[in-house]
Amino acid sequence: MAEKEATVYIVDVGKSMGEKNAGREKTDLEWAMEYVWDRITATVATGRKTALVGVLGLRTDGTDNEIGNEDPEEYQNISILQPLKQTLMGDIRKLQDQIKPSSTNDGDAISALVIAIQMIDAQCTSKAGKPLAYKRRIILVTNGRGRMDPDQLDQITSKIKQDSTELVILGVDFDDAGYGFKEEDKHAEKMENEELLRNLAEDCNGMFGTLAEAIDQMEIPRLKTTRPVHSYKGYLTLGDPEQYDSALRIDVERYPRTAIAKPPTASQFVVRADLAPGEANTQSTATLAEDTDQSGIQHSLAAVKNTRTYQVTDENAPGGKKDVDADDLARGFEYGRTAVHISESESNVTKLETRPSLDIVGFVPRDKCGRYLAMSKSNIIIAQKTNDKASLALSSLIHALYEVDSYAIARLVTKEGKEPVLLLLAPFIEPDYEYLIDVELPFAEDIRGYKFAPLDKVVTVSGKNLIQHRNLPSDDLMQAMSDYVDAMDLSTFGKDDEGNPAEYMPIDETYSPLLHRVNQILRWRAVNPTADGLPPPPALFLKYSKPPEELVHQAQPCLDAVKSAGDVKKVPPKQKGHKRAREYEKPLSGLDVEELLGHEKRTKISPENAIPEFKQVLATTEDLQTIKFAMKQMVEIVYSNIKNSLGDSGYGRAIEAIRIMREEMTELEEPEIFNNFVRELKKDILGGKLNGERRDMWWKIRANRLGLIDKSLSPLSEVGEEEAKEFLKSTSTG
Repeated sequence: MAEKEATVYIVDVGKSMGEKNAGREKTDLEWAMEYVWDRITATVATGRKTALVGVLGLRTDGTDNEIGNEDPEEYQNISILQPLKQTLMGDIRKLQDQIKPSSTNDGDAISALVIAIQMIDAQCTSKAGKPLAYKRRIILVTNGRGRMDPDQLDQITSKIKQDSTELVILGVDFDDAGYGFKEEDKHAEKMENEELLRNLAEDCNGMFGTLAEAIDQMEIPRLKTTRPVHSYKGYLTLGDPEQYDSALRIDVERYPRTAIAKPPTASQFVVRADLAPGEANTQSTATLAEDTDQSGIQHSLAAVKNTRTYQVTDENAPGGKKDVDADDLARGFEYGRTAVHISESESNVTKLETRPSLDIVGFVPRDKCGRYLAMSKSNIIIAQKTNDKASLALSSLIHALYEVDSYAIARLVTKEGKEPVLLLLAPFIEPDYEYLIDVELPFAEDIRGYKFAPLDKVVTVSGKNLIQHRNLPSDDLMQAMSDYVDAMDLSTFGKDDEGNPAEYMPIDETYSPLLHRVNQILRWRAVNPTADGLPPPPALFLKYSKPPEELVHQAQPCLDAVKSAGDVKKVPPKQKGHKRAREYEKPLSGLDVEELLGHEKRTKISPENAIPEFKQVLATTEDLQTIKFAMKQMVEIVYSNIKNSLGDSGYGRAIEAIRIMREEMTELEEPEIFNNFVRELKKDILGGKLNGERRDMWWKIRANRLGLIDKSLSPLSEVGEEEAKEFLKSTSTG
């Protein structure tokens, strides 16, 4: 279960926050809200009902808080903009309308802290007066202007410490020696307030810093912490404990160690227009969400639900298909070109009866186990918690594997009736902890073996091995490449805090650009629904997209040596234009082989070998009339395959022929020849002119995207991309 959180943001909206300072194009409030919106939208993205967010406005025009409403002399110009609650998209829209620079500079930040503490206390305390298990946090964002009353600081500090509340104070243009920022010509009042807030944060063991540093750190992705959930909890056995007293049995637990972090996936929604104005949304947030369009009108978005229907061929039914219920279907397995029915009772016999277990079946030396055999994410196996006997036994096994430099092979069944898997167990020992790391191993049927030509020798037809050949690298080339690899070494190119060589690309600072870029755009779009364009990706995401320029410059001499040793030459760019205008391959003698043999150049294409002969004709001619004649023959062959097809038996040959015709006409830059053909073909298919109903053939053409050649494929085409798309989608003959 995720940890409960209660966070109150105190946002200074005083009149002075509407000013622009330090050469920024944004007001202080707009700049500060970049950080606040980033934090709030990150919380909204989790979708957790236990992640509560409250927003408190400081130096507002009015007063809206429980204490200030009762006493008009205290806690004025402080307003609760949002009580502690789960924040949704609709709440963000409301806050955007409320958070604007006010017309006053009155309001005490220290008093706002008292209101924030009261808000958290009211939410995180049970009816019996006991504190609930919430992680409490107060974040104050201010420019340090305005009067601050320090009389209650001792009580506030004591209360914050007592409740273990995390206090974060961020100031607009606050001095920060660690970050390297100091505001020149600072106002005396701001300097005094800044010192007061700094001392408060230090006394509360909180955080104090300048807003610029917080905004810079927004580019660093926040890693999601996940609570581990065990995938197996039971015994690790060596031998059969039921038959042998000497068998080993250890209480263990298995948890994930590494897994691929995937970006959020998009869902499909439709705008519901059937809700009356003001109608309450009673459906769950899992299926409905609120959105606001550019006109400010709120809509409900209904999740699209998929349904599946089953049909069988029935000549008497409308359309030749009849719907059947899923309950009427029988399970069958494809056997050749037929289906073999297996009843439910028979299929139960084929299932392997298993029970949860983790059994060691053998051991293997470490150097005999290839890294390529690992098939899954890694997991760890630890001893059962609070079980000292199990901890000692597992530790003994781990150290034994480590000392003999071996791995264990184990059979794992996580649940009853589940298929067993093989695991490789490797010992892992650190000063503070030790455990087994496991990865899944393949069965014999999972391994695909392929043979490739050796890289270090050339085997002749007679079986002779050549170690010196023009296709093999020379010693000079090998040495030059080795030097180049060493010159591009990243392991010592970076610098640590003291300027010493360090890893340039440590794994804990290498983030997934796809994952965090998607999250960044989602948070930005949630706050800016009508803005044009998207923000640029942070520099951190692009840092490792290409090698460092300084390193490339240093390694350039080594790269030049590789080019010289390998006799690397630039290949001229591939010529674009008419295929028939290119130079065709000729024999070294320069003689025409066909003419010497007395053969006429092929112009007739046989249906039995249509595609190779069609290609051969196009490869040996430059005459447009010959190309058109070859296309005409292929058109007749395609029509014949469709007309004479028994069911869809001939559709595959026709589809392949159409694909080759399309590719060749695109390369020859004669798109209209193919486009005229495919237009007529569509008209004849949908018009029923090809020996009956052949609409299935058109669906196959659509599925293989064999429509018109548009301008994106051939500049000489007169067909636009939209016209080509509509041609495939449309089922009309017009």
